[in-house]
Amino acid sequence: MRSKPRMRMIGRLCGLLLLACAALTCHAQKAALPRVEDSPCLYVPGEGYEARCGYLVVAENRERPEGPSIKLPFIYVKSKNTARRPDPVLYTGGGPGVSSLHPVTSISRRSLLADRDYIAFEQRGTHFALPNLECDGEGVEVQKAYLEHRSPDAARIAAVRACRQKLIGQGIDLSAYNTDESAADIEDLRRMLKIDSINLMGISYSGGLMMAVLQKYPEHIRSLILDSPLPEFVNIDEQELANFDEALTTVLDSGERKLTPRFHAYFSSLEGKSFSIRYRLKDGRDVDLSYGRSELLSILHSKLEDYDGIKQLPQIVLDMVSGDAERYVKDYFDGVFTNNGGLSGMRISVYCSDKMAYEDPDLIAQQEKVMPWLAGFHVNDVFGSVCREWPVKPIHPATKKPYYSTVPVLLGAGGLDDACRPIYNDLIHHYFLNSQRLLFMKRMHGPLLNSLEGDVYIYEFLSAPDRRLASRTDIEVY
Repeated sequence: MRSKPRMRMIGRLCGLLLLACAALTCHAQKAALPRVEDSPCLYVPGEGYEARCGYLVVAENRERPEGPSIKLPFIYVKSKNTARRPDPVLYTGGGPGVSSLHPVTSISRRSLLADRDYIAFEQRGTHFALPNLECDGEGVEVQKAYLEHRSPDAARIAAVRACRQKLIGQGIDLSAYNTDESAADIEDLRRMLKIDSINLMGISYSGGLMMAVLQKYPEHIRSLILDSPLPEFVNIDEQELANFDEALTTVLDSGERKLTPRFHAYFSSLEGKSFSIRYRLKDGRDVDLSYGRSELLSILHSKLEDYDGIKQLPQIVLDMVSGDAERYVKDYFDGVFTNNGGLSGMRISVYCSDKMAYEDPDLIAQQEKVMPWLAGFHVNDVFGSVCREWPVKPIHPATKKPYYSTVPVLLGAGGLDDACRPIYNDLIHHYFLNSQRLLFMKRMHGPLLNSLEGDVYIYEFLSAPDRRLASRTDIEVY
């Protein structure tokens, strides 16, 4: 027969063991991935709308689940409609590298909440994600380069190198920030929120990302809404100069004067030439700054992506070929010396693993041979030299392949888009048999999500994805 003190001691030991087991269980539950943690909202929708905010917590690298975890914020906005549909719209931003959350502040003015809920989801590595892959310093390095008459491209490469060293020093796995992992993040969020049917909406890069989600996790996807999408099977650097040239030609030849021949002749003649401008800095110093063809093309490129600036393009080109570019160059340097911005390491990782890892350098170079007026110009801030400084693992080859689907898809494109040309929608339509293309003939990048007409089309499509839409003035449905 055991004594009472001994029994009490055994009881205490059992109690301690139970507490220890409970603590281990709680720790195991806490560490379970993926999971959702509620949090305060980073942005709120319009008055009267209820929103749930939180973080999706996942492994940074799913091939190393025992490694670090990351937190990806989301905002789930509930429709006021008591008879709302059970299939919400999930949106994530383009870029790659653009935050997805701010549009929530104006979502109450859009049709998306009329009949269903809306989810904004931040991609891994972008601004509000924990961690984000943002680095300071690129703008300052470029300013120094111009002041010291060094190559601004070399300054950008130096900033890229410093960014990579910083992020690696923080223990970040740069190869874990790519389309494969982001697609899995979206599927994990759908599962954690217990959504049985969902509509995916993306723009530019995230249009291709949503296509990758459908390719990998098709079971619960009701429809896709893709605005100016960049499909994964397109290697854009093999086409970027051609895309820019095609859009610019459309603008320059739209009036009575056909300016393209003069543009080609003048900019082809700028090979190897450098000009100088006297420029006053904010501190009052006057400095001599050098510029050439790339800076002039940067001016045209920025105007081509601006709704008001695009109207000025024919006159700007006329002034440039007449040797009267100084006021535009001054505006360009105003931008350079007020931009102290940095780099998106997420953008670099995605581009280098998704695009550059599969691109043909010879095909990229061929563009400069057939379009000498654009030679040496980088449309994209991530190019071959950047990726050589940023080695990452390529995404899975299957993600790069086209595939067939009958899921309803709404495709938007701008006739003046200099990045994701309408031909990309034609390629997608070839594989997506139940897709509809909308060509906004007088608009640029992202016309579907950034116009009132596009909002009407989105509502009509979501209401009946299989119903054929109708053309409107300057918008062709085909």
